[in-house]
Amino acid sequence: MESIGVVMMYPFSSYLEEELDKRFKLFRCWKSSNQKEFLKENSNSIRALVGNATIGADAETIDILPKLEIISSYSVGLDKVDLVKCKEKGVRVTNTPDVLTEDVADIAIGLIIATLRKICESDRYVRTGLWVKGDYKLTTKFSGKSVGILGLGRIGSAIAKRAEAFGCSISYYSRSEKPNTNYKYYPSVLELAKNCQILVIACPLTKETYHVVNREVIEAVGPKGIIVNIGRGPHIDEPELVSALVEGRLGGAGLDVFENEPHVPEQLFGLDNVVLLPHVGSGTWETRKVMADLVTGNLEAHFLNKPLLTPVV
Repeated sequence: MESIGVVMMYPFSSYLEEELDKRFKLFRCWKSSNQKEFLKENSNSIRALVGNATIGADAETIDILPKLEIISSYSVGLDKVDLVKCKEKGVRVTNTPDVLTEDVADIAIGLIIATLRKICESDRYVRTGLWVKGDYKLTTKFSGKSVGILGLGRIGSAIAKRAEAFGCSISYYSRSEKPNTNYKYYPSVLELAKNCQILVIACPLTKETYHVVNREVIEAVGPKGIIVNIGRGPHIDEPELVSALVEGRLGGAGLDVFENEPHVPEQLFGLDNVVLLPHVGSGTWETRKVMADLVTGNLEAHFLNKPLLTPVV
């Protein structure tokens, strides 16, 4: 398979880059100053594309590559891949579900605790020598809070299980009510927000979930509640979130994702009721290796005419 051309869009994993280089003819798109021209120049050699949650394959990219057979995404989310165009062109698509569920659920709980207990600010309080001037202010407990989960899929369910261990009551909203669960279902995001103290976003990004957390939902969570987002940045109307946090209409937020990554609204930097992470939900050595192996495994399966390991399209 060393003659099969695979383009990697960005150096998101040195291990994955090495593994692809061993098996295929690897095209490193990020090394070109004009990526579209690079793709055009190599379009007759590229039969596979590897992207992630930030850089995938839009309709223009797919059209540039007439020999493209498969897109193997180094992420569970597929909002950066034009699935309609892929179906139209007969391009197969795979992702990396399940393997990152535990890490993302862990980081969601971490964000909840860090936001409510102000762990980051407390750390700064010690480091800057303020402790000698007096004890740190009181914070808010997590145990026993009501947690509303937007999207009760693999990751949402794993978050719910963890929150239950803290004695939290769980409610959720999804496209339809889930069987075999005792969690309370609300028929709209707004109703969910009105009935929880912590709103966790854990759903895929689609046209329907774009800015699903709008001003009305944020107001419903209110000045004593917090919002945690480990889904995708555009799930939240970011300017509305920023203004609500600055004005105190929302109690706090724990954010692993943002609308225009890696750019984050500077107004958030000075707020002590916000915890900001650089999209690291699945960012452990263990999980990223398994994800990389799944990416290469799907490519190998495709070119050996075997069933794909985690097919989407």
